[in-house]
Amino acid sequence: MAIGFDYGTANCSVAHLVNNAIEQIPLVGDNCYISSTLCAPTAETVSEYLFRCLDIRPSNEVGEAVLRRAVKLNREEGIEVVPTDVSFGEAALDLYLEDPKDVYYIKSPKSFLGAMGLRDMQLSFFEDLVCAMMSNVKRQAETHLGQSITQTVIGRPVNFLGRGGDASNRQAEGILSRAATRAGFKDVEFQFEPVAAGLEYESSLTEDKNVLVVDIGGGTTDCSFIQMGPSWVGKADRESSLIAHTGQLVGGNDLDIYIAFRRFMHAFGMGTKRHSGLDIPVTQFWNPIAINDVQAQRKFYAHDNLKELQLLAKEAVEQDKVSRLVTLHKDTLGYAVIREAEKAKIALESSAEYRAMIDLFSEQVGIDISHDQMAQAIDNPTRKIQALVKEAIEQSATLPDVIYMTGGSARSSVLRNAVQEVLPNIPVVSGNYFGSVTAGLARWANVCFR
Repeated sequence: MAIGFDYGTANCSVAHLVNNAIEQIPLVGDNCYISSTLCAPTAETVSEYLFRCLDIRPSNEVGEAVLRRAVKLNREEGIEVVPTDVSFGEAALDLYLEDPKDVYYIKSPKSFLGAMGLRDMQLSFFEDLVCAMMSNVKRQAETHLGQSITQTVIGRPVNFLGRGGDASNRQAEGILSRAATRAGFKDVEFQFEPVAAGLEYESSLTEDKNVLVVDIGGGTTDCSFIQMGPSWVGKADRESSLIAHTGQLVGGNDLDIYIAFRRFMHAFGMGTKRHSGLDIPVTQFWNPIAINDVQAQRKFYAHDNLKELQLLAKEAVEQDKVSRLVTLHKDTLGYAVIREAEKAKIALESSAEYRAMIDLFSEQVGIDISHDQMAQAIDNPTRKIQALVKEAIEQSATLPDVIYMTGGSARSSVLRNAVQEVLPNIPVVSGNYFGSVTAGLARWANVCFR
């Protein structure tokens, strides 16, 4: 059996084609989406969990070394790995929020794929994370369907990162492919996520059109200029219909990060000075919330940085605020801050004002934010998305008949208006913001594996 698998930055979902109709497969109760999150007692638990609980071996010698190291460290910590040690989705988030400093929590590991300059053991560990999440989705889908799933088409962005080029993309796709194979898929194909979203939109067309698909996901934004319609439906070779592709690592996570950075971090001392008159390095306020940058996270949460933060708190004019930054480090609360920024972003779609409440356990920090302030905070990623749209139009050397916007972040009125500014006279349509990519991948799986 074949499925389309959207291994997303924000959520994962799967679907298959039944009598030419898309059927999404529930993964958590009746919910067809599961958050791309994982929680475990330690990072090392994940690698041993795959081997000991799921009988999934590493894919190479480096992976074997990662597993041996994990088993050794877990034994030293007295951890006996059992199946319930690793949680996914909202259950993982609940465990993290319950006691952030005593668990390993990861959100959106897809954001790290393609990062250059990492050691082989780090890349192998990322593969373990992806494999654990994919295996969970596959097992839940098989339980619901009552049959084995052996074939899949996995969605991928045009570019996993804005830098790194083809080498970055090959690295990321290799991790996804090996993880899927280890999870039990025998046949694995890939399709660009905006192309997949376009295939679902194409199924509704009664005439051929030039369509600019703008897919704004949790981690990336991709633009694909595609010829589509009845003349193309069901064709296995679509190369000549793909006119232009652009993509970059900018998406919903970036909106949350910029909201947190520009509106929340002043409560943690950003903008204050030391008594000597020197500024506090701005990276100390950016790194804890840059959840899509593994190096930034590592620098902030390093043990040596705790000493630096404690010294900065003593030297700061506003010591109480910078002391919150120390708490942020000690209790690993960066994800909690980003979660509140995401809640603000969603709330401000239907309200002019929102009061964010950041829980530091010792205190509740309340921060007011307006819709206009939110729009100003995300100006940087908004302009990047506009640039991708312009680049796609320049590549195609023609205007589209319609703009099809999809992806969870495409719900943002700020981003929709920004795209409309670039192409003011072109109609904008949308379908299932979260499900169009999954549906298109399922349709492509039917073409690939029929």
